[in-house]
Amino acid sequence: MQTIEQVMAALEAKGSAQTRKTFARHGAPVDSMFGVKVGDIKEIAKKIKGNQELALALYDTGNSDAMYLAGMVADGRQMTKAQLNAWAKGATWRMIADSAVAGVAAESPHACELALKWMDSKKPLIASAGWNTYSLYLSVTPDADLDLAEIKTLVERATCEVHSAPDRVGYAMNNFVICVGTYVAPLLKFAKAAAKKIGKVEIDMGDTACKVPLASEYIAKVESMGRVGTKRKSTKC
Repeated sequence: MQTIEQVMAALEAKGSAQTRKTFARHGAPVDSMFGVKVGDIKEIAKKIKGNQELALALYDTGNSDAMYLAGMVADGRQMTKAQLNAWAKGATWRMIADSAVAGVAAESPHACELALKWMDSKKPLIASAGWNTYSLYLSVTPDADLDLAEIKTLVERATCEVHSAPDRVGYAMNNFVICVGTYVAPLLKFAKAAAKKIGKVEIDMGDTACKVPLASEYIAKVESMGRVGTKRKSTKC
């Protein structure tokens, strides 16, 4: 059984100035990270998979690499609402909020409840985590178990607010519409109409090569491949 000190040492050994520089361009706080590539974090995650207590301790360090690792290791089904709310509030940048927090929250029994709550937050990172939590929830949940009326209401909300929302929130809203069209077969037509109405979303992606996907094109591509409604095996990647 590895200790948190051992895991932190392993992370630090894998850190690099170049990765810190790359993450910094995406908004990462460079003063609280080692700069570990995601691939290397995944390798460490394999060695501590299933250690819930260690995952919680890693997130509490405030170190970005450790927090992302915590998201890979933690089992959302064991997380309380208080713990998940604390994680959302503690997220320091988009990779933590949109991947680590959302990935764990989406597999918890509280996924939809917390997603809806977080969406209304005035803090963009928390709101973004909310939209991404619901998106990931859609990606793994059978259509028969989804609240289609609620999802349609959220698509309508995203369509109305996406162009005026803070950058990260707007990006997450656009992604939500894509996920509805991609993963929820009964709402394909509805999502396609919304995507067409939304059109191009202008987001400041900073000093990066990242682009905002055009929802209509993305959904059309998935549809042409015959993969609409195909669910993911996990909320984490």
